[in-house]
Amino acid sequence: MSIDVHADLAVRGVRVPMPVRRPAGAGPSDDGHVLIDGRNAALPVNPASPYTVREGRVWLGETDTGLTLDVVRRPKFYDLVTADGVRYEQIARLHGKDVLATTVVQTCIRYAEDQRCRFCTIEESLRAGATVAAKTPAQLAEVAEAAVRLDGITQMVMTTGTTTGTDRGARNLMRSVQAVLEAVPGLPIQVQIEPPGDLQVIDDLYTAGAATIGIHVESLDDEVRRRWMPGKGSVPMAEYEDAWDRAVAVFGRNRVSTYLLIGLGEDPDELVAGAAALIDRGVYPFVVPFRPMAGTLARRDGITAPAPSLVRDVSERVARLLREAGMSGADQKAGCAACGACGVLQAAGG
Repeated sequence: MSIDVHADLAVRGVRVPMPVRRPAGAGPSDDGHVLIDGRNAALPVNPASPYTVREGRVWLGETDTGLTLDVVRRPKFYDLVTADGVRYEQIARLHGKDVLATTVVQTCIRYAEDQRCRFCTIEESLRAGATVAAKTPAQLAEVAEAAVRLDGITQMVMTTGTTTGTDRGARNLMRSVQAVLEAVPGLPIQVQIEPPGDLQVIDDLYTAGAATIGIHVESLDDEVRRRWMPGKGSVPMAEYEDAWDRAVAVFGRNRVSTYLLIGLGEDPDELVAGAAALIDRGVYPFVVPFRPMAGTLARRDGITAPAPSLVRDVSERVARLLREAGMSGADQKAGCAACGACGVLQAAGG
């Protein structure tokens, strides 16, 4: 029953107030943050969900699912403000119980409607005033130090909107990593980038101190990529393959990951076969259900989340491949696979 419930919760969400939420931003998830059986989980906050929480346990109607659920509390560092008047919460946010996450540049050259990823709202949170357009290395270092000291943060994730430079924003992440590690030596940091035009940038990110790297493709099907990510999908798959191979050579096997979204219309068998090829490369395929955020083109057009049965099927098959290869998200030092909250791979044994 457990994996069925995990997959169902990931799509249908739960009826419980959640102080820590991520209502918009880069990536595919509009969720609240909880712990299920002590493990990070990002679930839709859904007043129509059949799941409720009573005395710390998850119930489906009158059935006790056997899962515990604890709400992630508002972190102390959210109450602080920088010397120049920016709220810490606008610079970086808590994900799960112990992950600090930031979008270093909150704008993207691919955000025009004819180029935009249909699942992404990177600039909507900026328009709502929930964040600032560009976070400086000094600001990120200040917030990271406070988050570790006050709230026990154990890892950090840095992503970025795509910029006009050939590095597509990666070198800015390099400076940010260096600044944070000067303030908090030893903090594991994942950087997330598009394939850079110059692969030397990947080496430079590692030298700067990044522990892991995410190079997120979202789909391995070129037709799906063109339909869902017309701007990002114009980057040839060969560039992703070259970047993954270089990253594995530099960071190591199971220190490189990529998002694969369930529910974009890709054939499930082909998705799993693609995940197997990534595993053979040493890349961790973080399969995650697509969930339409408010403000996305997908939500506007009425596209819905995938069936929980599909999420379970794909996640279980990919988890089995990961176990056979000796790869675990929990073994990564930082990043989405290490956190695991947005998918059910960890619950499936991956």
